[in-house]
Amino acid sequence: MSDPVDLPGYADVEAAAARIAPHAQRTPVLRSRSIDALAGAELHFKCENLQRMGAFKFRGAFNALSKFDDTQRRAGVVTFSSGNHAQAIALSARLLGIPATIVMPHDAPAAKVAATRGYGGNVVIYDRYKEDREQIGRDLAEKHGLTLIPPYDHADVIAGQGTVALELFEEVGKLDALFTPLGGGGLLSGTALSTRALAPECRLYGVEPEAGNDGQCSFRSGSIVHIDTPKTIADGAQTQHLGNITFPIIRRDVDDILTATDAQLVECMRFFAERMKLIVEPTGCLGFAAARDMKAELQGKRVGVVISGGNVDIARFSSLLST
Repeated sequence: MSDPVDLPGYADVEAAAARIAPHAQRTPVLRSRSIDALAGAELHFKCENLQRMGAFKFRGAFNALSKFDDTQRRAGVVTFSSGNHAQAIALSARLLGIPATIVMPHDAPAAKVAATRGYGGNVVIYDRYKEDREQIGRDLAEKHGLTLIPPYDHADVIAGQGTVALELFEEVGKLDALFTPLGGGGLLSGTALSTRALAPECRLYGVEPEAGNDGQCSFRSGSIVHIDTPKTIADGAQTQHLGNITFPIIRRDVDDILTATDAQLVECMRFFAERMKLIVEPTGCLGFAAARDMKAELQGKRVGVVISGGNVDIARFSSLLST
């Protein structure tokens, strides 16, 4: 576990907000009267599916790359990602004139691979069930002198992701509860920094796929639990463990880690499409799935839900909703 002095703080989130402001979208917070009526609560959806490149990941990626020195910019960046961080790094690198190499799994959604290449990223394919993406990234960094920016376990990435909740609280004020998708913990730990600074009484929940509940196991055992790559439609949360930076923040500042089944995620995708006219990827539905499941506890409350992304193949989207 990292020494607490090395952990990012809310001041880093504020600095990231100023750094990314000219480039990131200030995404809308949407409401639905029909959803409020069904939930018996007041739900505020922070729509990062409407962020540049379709996910919150742009925030952390741009914040991290914008801090590169001249030598790092010339040499380039390398990362590993199933899709959204890949696109975020590729787009941020293009905007900043930095070469980008992206390690992506062979079964990543085609739309995410195509978008990453479209943004100018050099994509390296690997088998997520047989190969270690982190080792591949480290090897490429060492061989070519690249700077490795991982998807979540990086102070500048975490600070950038914390701007999601910062904007949410600025717009809607105090909340009783906030639900955030959880993969490796970059979004949740950044959200925790903003939540504890701006709404310390708000109950904060991370939500991950039931098939990959390493975060929940880690949170409850007090140490990082490693698992095999989970098989879930929430491809953005197919992580195997929390990070050495994200875990201590989550353990300190989060109230609980919840899970959602793939079937619940499909229900939420359908709900968003029918009631709010939003295309949301499975991972982006994790927070809403858990909030729906906690209907009894949330009666009459003001609730925030982070929709983390909307990058899903239309054919895949249609297939999931037709089941």
